Amino acid sequence: MGQKLYHGAAFYPELWDAEVLKQDIRIMKETGINVVRIGEFAWSTMEPEEGKIDISFFVEIINKLYENGIETIMCTPTPTPPIWMSHAHPERLYVDEELTVMGHGSRQHACTNNPYFRERAYIITEHIAKAVGHLPGVIGWQIDNEFKAHVSECMCETCKGLWHEWLKERYGTIERLNDAWGTQIWSEYYHSFEQVPQPGPAPFLHNSSLKTMYQLFSMEKIAEFSDGQAAIIRQYSKAPITHNSSIAFHVDNERLFRNLDFASFDTYANFNNTPAYLINCDIFRNFKKGRPFWIMETSPSFSASLESYALPHPNGYLKAEAVAAYGLGAEAFCYWLWRQQRAGCEQPHGSVISAWGKPTVGYANVLEVEQARRQLEPVLTPTEAAQAEVAITYSDRAKAFLKTEPHRKLNHRGLVTSFYEHFLAMGIHRDFIPEGAELDGYKLLFTPFLHYLSEEYIDRACRFVEQGGIWIVGPLTGGRTEHHTVHTDAALGELERRAGVETLFTYPMDGTGTIGEAFGTEAPLSLWSAVFEPKEAAAVGVIREGLTPGKAFITECRRGAGKIVMLGSMPAGDEGSAMLRALIDHYAREANVALRTDVTPGTVVAPRQGSGYRLWVIVNMDGQGGTVTLPEDGIDAITQQPVPQGALAVGKYEYRVIRFEDQ
Repeated sequence: MGQKLYHGAAFYPELWDAEVLKQDIRIMKETGINVVRIGEFAWSTMEPEEGKIDISFFVEIINKLYENGIETIMCTPTPTPPIWMSHAHPERLYVDEELTVMGHGSRQHACTNNPYFRERAYIITEHIAKAVGHLPGVIGWQIDNEFKAHVSECMCETCKGLWHEWLKERYGTIERLNDAWGTQIWSEYYHSFEQVPQPGPAPFLHNSSLKTMYQLFSMEKIAEFSDGQAAIIRQYSKAPITHNSSIAFHVDNERLFRNLDFASFDTYANFNNTPAYLINCDIFRNFKKGRPFWIMETSPSFSASLESYALPHPNGYLKAEAVAAYGLGAEAFCYWLWRQQRAGCEQPHGSVISAWGKPTVGYANVLEVEQARRQLEPVLTPTEAAQAEVAITYSDRAKAFLKTEPHRKLNHRGLVTSFYEHFLAMGIHRDFIPEGAELDGYKLLFTPFLHYLSEEYIDRACRFVEQGGIWIVGPLTGGRTEHHTVHTDAALGELERRAGVETLFTYPMDGTGTIGEAFGTEAPLSLWSAVFEPKEAAAVGVIREGLTPGKAFITECRRGAGKIVMLGSMPAGDEGSAMLRALIDHYAREANVALRTDVTPGTVVAPRQGSGYRLWVIVNMDGQGGTVTLPEDGIDAITQQPVPQGALAVGKYEYRVIRFEDQ
């Protein structure tokens, strides 16, 4: 990897004969594909019988690709163990929460914690690393494929034993666990760690602590599996390592990427839901700060399986996707997949070329992406995506809490994306940052939908406030302990003292007729909410109608040079959107946030920083065109023509790159 932009695709050479592969390489060169990902589902090709391992086919393919100017991301094939691993060995297979044992086939059917599976997975990983790790064509590694995409927490006997070990390490004694979880409720009290069940079938609901802790245990174990493969690869290769993840999967991405070298993700968001696409760029850019991320999978036209299909992209949209990604910090934009599969469960899925080797409906759009990549590469590679001044904390551990306690079937990704859309529509450049991220350089911090805030996080956020930052906390934040229990000192625990409030009530406001007033707007209030009595704080938002009229649902408290703002409830509907945007605008102005534009909805601006100059990558994403006001005279970085200060129009799926000299 270096000073270039990549345009790639998933490639499965093990499925085709030599003549097809020769044709594939020729068309890749014509199309501009300069990187492919191989090997992720090929375990049975590499090791058709237990212990009989041969990687020579892939060595040959990697070398042939490299000779033709195409580099390789090499994958480990551990999501699809062969039949000799599965047949007659149910103890090696994944068990779901209903205690159904998976059969062979599909993928992710094995338990990744099973000791024999782990042993064979590490053996095949080492053979691959030895065989191809020194090849110049291998520029990176992908571990496995989409951890926990189709499965979540395994309930097999292996996992039960590891679960008990994990609990013993976390709590030390069973008495501490009982106390932390409150197990006297419903006679759940345990006398040993070995008695603690997995959250499998039950007549009603499991203890919240049991359910959430088991999710965190599972997230840690899958990250350990990734760590183990990465450690083996590093013995034989200096190429950087990643995993193609998603915020939809049952993983803790912050933990998963801790011991990997760069972040990558897969996304199949529909063209009419661009926030769901863009949010990935703003999140994954910050899992490995300072390194570009990769889009490892997206469809060139539409996603599909035997049972479903998505709407095809309009012509021009794929180019807009790619340019937005490159502008927001991507080094690579890659498709699933190169050649349509002739068999299996994803035969209908969109591809670059068909199973019979002809261009697909998305092919012309892939050519447009390549044209854009060639234009952008010399312009973007000397720069990097600018750090935002506004940060929003993202947490997969919070996703686990919400899965345990979803109230009215709340969906974490939906909540977060809906919240994110306001910043996008307001033209505010934003970073989604993991819980453990440093806050240097930010002016405004939002912490929504985190049931549990660690003492360390609160201390870090309060230092940020003392130094002049504004911290906006909520909604649905701070009401649970690390064990997923209710605080007993105050509704929101230590957070209340720091924020200068007393929480009088917590209750669901949906359907109660509650109306809040703040920032010159009124709106219905929703979700599980907190109602405040200001102590050192001042009321900014007040409930006008409902069960608790006259009480505060938004407060602010000055601490040092900054402020803590409590957002106790979620404003709902169109009026709620207006109120949230008024809140965001109010505090963005107070914090002197400068990295924002007046870009029209459906068009995005990705700011980048060079040496002595700035770039704005402006992309229309909705096919309607848009405008943005340039704050000063600039230069079109592609044509080198001057661009005057003032309104700049961009057409349907058009992009512009404007250069401004630093003053």
